[in-house]
Amino acid sequence: MLEVDHIDAGYGAVQVLKGVTFSVAAGEIVALMGRNGAGKTTALKAILRLVPPSAGAVRIAGQDLAGLDAHEVAHRGVAYVPQGRRLFNGMTVDENLTMGLLVRNSGAGVRERVLDLLPVLRDRLKQQAGTLSGGEQQMLAMARALCTEPRLILLDEPSEGLVPAIVERLNDTILWLKAEGVAVLMVEQRVKTALRIADRVLLMEQGAIQHEAKAAELIADPVPLERYIGVHR
Repeated sequence: MLEVDHIDAGYGAVQVLKGVTFSVAAGEIVALMGRNGAGKTTALKAILRLVPPSAGAVRIAGQDLAGLDAHEVAHRGVAYVPQGRRLFNGMTVDENLTMGLLVRNSGAGVRERVLDLLPVLRDRLKQQAGTLSGGEQQMLAMARALCTEPRLILLDEPSEGLVPAIVERLNDTILWLKAEGVAVLMVEQRVKTALRIADRVLLMEQGAIQHEAKAAELIADPVPLERYIGVHR
């Protein structure tokens, strides 16, 4: 579904990504991990063309995204849940969901399916997004992304700052996406969370993928985690 082929990217004269190459298949969860400043968020933004690559290619289902604007990438079925959520805080939960539906002109049936998946939001539809708890805001950010009917979803630190019960609920949602054939690429700092739900893990350092392994392999041999993250569990 997603092919990232030797991309370079950065900010002005500062190069962050250096020949980054990896793929994510439909129905696969891939965790992108590394220390702060490794280039993980920049990699997500390069896929979205929020930071257009200066070299290399990004392809979705074989289609090169070169020359597209970020909103055109979204129209091709790529959803993004950014770190910090970035909701429309002055709008209601329902209005935030509507913004997601408009991306690909999704219907009311999609909205209902998303609310069935994250039912706590059904009781908050008329509440302003900015008044929700942190966990509820993260669920709304996820729900808004799901309203776009993604083929690929990019998650940037989805579990950050959340209590374990909310993390488990979000993990269930991510696994549901996998079962539905959606490709999932997530930046995740919680090692236990990543190893529990990811199929593969990409370890990043200094703007490049330095190691790739199945999650089961890293559970059996945590040495690469210790090298590139500094922890192993």
